[in-house]
Amino acid sequence: MTSSIRRGLTTLTPAVVVAVAITAVLAACSSGSSGPAAKPKPTEDFAAQATDFRNLHTMTKVRGFYIDNRLGHLDEALAVANSSKGGVYPVGTIVQLVPQEAMVKREKGFSPQTKDWEFFFLSVSADGTVIDKRGTTDVANRFGGNCASCHQAATARFDGVCEKDHGCAPLPIGDDVFHSIQEADPRPLN
Repeated sequence: MTSSIRRGLTTLTPAVVVAVAITAVLAACSSGSSGPAAKPKPTEDFAAQATDFRNLHTMTKVRGFYIDNRLGHLDEALAVANSSKGGVYPVGTIVQLVPQEAMVKREKGFSPQTKDWEFFFLSVSADGTVIDKRGTTDVANRFGGNCASCHQAATARFDGVCEKDHGCAPLPIGDDVFHSIQEADPRPLN
């Protein structure tokens, strides 16, 4: 050690020397592969409000139903919807066949019985949407059927989303009637 470095070290207070030593030890320990674990990613959830349910024609049509994702995961949701292998929809996905009913994907663990889907019965008008009923296993559709019961019949790989070939019971009306109901959505397009 040179004499100028020794002179500089003798002028440091003991507290400064200890702080420098601790900083050096911490830096050496954290540079290895056994450093601190990464913080877990916070869970993401989406509790839909009435304003989240907009005119079907502002959503993306997939075959006979409409899909959106209010958390910015639309591409992921569409990839699942368009995959013949199925998949798990991302949190924030909204699926609607008709304006008066919806299902929304919630965070993992929200409702294991419904594969984390929350079901909605809605009133729609030119003024917008009102949520009449929301829930998991206790929401009935406009035909009096329990939403969860029907969607539980979907083959597991389709994450509870019903289509004609997904294992769910057929709906009591035809595609032409559904199309008419979809086209008559009274909510504004903006």
